[in-house]
Amino acid sequence: MNQKGGTCIHCGRDSSATPLIAFEFRGQVSRICSQHLPVLIHEPARLVGQLAGAEGLEPAEHED
Repeated sequence: MNQKGGTCIHCGRDSSATPLIAFEFRGQVSRICSQHLPVLIHEPARLVGQLAGAEGLEPAEHED
């Protein structure tokens, strides 16, 4: 569950392959690539086992 330095928590790609966005959650800085940012926002349950505490995150509501 610990974030590897400089890689996306979901796919493991580094910044030489894709843009990475750093974020802080529960005092730990993690990174997610631009392709998987929607997973963090809309389907955080998919990050269980990759982001400590993801099981407690609620997905964002859609405003269509």
